[in-house]
Amino acid sequence: MLHENATLVDVKHEVLLKVAKAAFDGELDQAELRIPYEIIPGPNPTFRCCVYKEREVIRERISLAKNREPLTGAPCHNTVQIIPAACEGCPITRYVVTDNCQKCMVKKCQESCNFGAITMFRDKAHIDPQKCRECGKCHTACPYNAIADLMRPCKKSCPVDAIGMDENMHVRIDDEKCIRCGACIKDCPFGAISDSSRMVEVIEYLLSEQSVYAMVAPAGEGTFGEDISMESLRNGLKEIGFKGMFEVALGADYVAHEESLEWDEVHKEGRKMTTSCCPAFVHMINRHFPELKDCVSTTISPMAATARMIRAMDENAVCIFIGPCIAKKSEAGQAQHLHGESADLVLTFEELRAMLQARDITLKPTEYKCQQGSIYGKNFAKSGGVSKAITEAMKENGSKEEFRILSCNGAAECKKALLMLRAGKLPEDFIEGMICTGGCVNGPGVVKPQAQTAASRVKALSEADARTIEGSMAEQNNLVFSMHKSE
Repeated sequence: MLHENATLVDVKHEVLLKVAKAAFDGELDQAELRIPYEIIPGPNPTFRCCVYKEREVIRERISLAKNREPLTGAPCHNTVQIIPAACEGCPITRYVVTDNCQKCMVKKCQESCNFGAITMFRDKAHIDPQKCRECGKCHTACPYNAIADLMRPCKKSCPVDAIGMDENMHVRIDDEKCIRCGACIKDCPFGAISDSSRMVEVIEYLLSEQSVYAMVAPAGEGTFGEDISMESLRNGLKEIGFKGMFEVALGADYVAHEESLEWDEVHKEGRKMTTSCCPAFVHMINRHFPELKDCVSTTISPMAATARMIRAMDENAVCIFIGPCIAKKSEAGQAQHLHGESADLVLTFEELRAMLQARDITLKPTEYKCQQGSIYGKNFAKSGGVSKAITEAMKENGSKEEFRILSCNGAAECKKALLMLRAGKLPEDFIEGMICTGGCVNGPGVVKPQAQTAASRVKALSEADARTIEGSMAEQNNLVFSMHKSE
């Protein structure tokens, strides 16, 4: 049951928690009908116009928790999905005349409009929403800043213009443009956009006889509290049913080593290159800058490297990535061309928290004794961390080459760098692209905002030893697996 001060985070967690508990108990089909009534008992509404609408929002969230589209029930192709019942409340008209309007004699707003949408009423100007084409010229022309730009938060946040409106002015996502970054999910104030979940499938794996391994992203350091180490997570994951847990920071070390070799070779050939760790950044290139595809590193991501490493130890392993990124769900799903080349499924930290709580498992402070990745691999989670790791790997490899690296922090910087690269005007040799501002630590699937976990992360990283990238890899007994993408 939700209280009146519950936030979107609370609503999502409550749905994931009840779905996880029902899945673990083997009664999800029966529970699916009662969960909306358990969360929204009524009779009075708390958030919306009526309890029936509130329950419908919960039902549609349950569909997403089962990786089903709310309207059709079909498996989700794009992990970023609209919750139709929740999509309302945003202004239909983007440009609105405010009380700042002086009804001036110059009438620059009216003169700037090419569609005849602006007329003068007795007190102020008026914009006809039926004629307005949202070009923004009136907003720019008004000397009093009296015309407000009320672009929908979801549309405003999308870096690739993948969000539009249907004939009823409800949100629609263009799957061919969407890069799965989740910015719209974070910015929609009504929770009308969310990510689909493969959590139920993960639970089914855990209840089976198969060997299921967890792979925790470097962003996990400090995510669950100041005293919760990676060892704490390892113990909690084993308790929930995973056979073992590996730090993806170890896979990041492999990536840093391999990309340092690749960068060295590309630089000698006079070519420029981008990183391939951030799947949303790779989506941006593939979908919006296809002529730059050959510039993307062929080295696999840390998630894929860790999965391949685990399968080199246990060929029948089921590999589950756990992190803050929803674009990783796409990388492990529709973007995976061959079975076994990356993780099998992906969970966010939000989904993991719900699964732990569903089994009454509390993560306990534990001394960090089993470090697997170097500090360089751990810092892949931050913007600029990949560049620093690759630079360190080059030093360890004895490379004497000097490179100019552009670390792009956020989608806007990534887009600008790619535009310059396409135009042949990029001065740097290599681009590190991170679509989430700040890096993975600020991804859409985190448990708490980055500012609340920053101190915990600093403390966690201070406990890491000084092992090198090469030293980290050497501990894996010379495992053999490919570090490059399949054709």
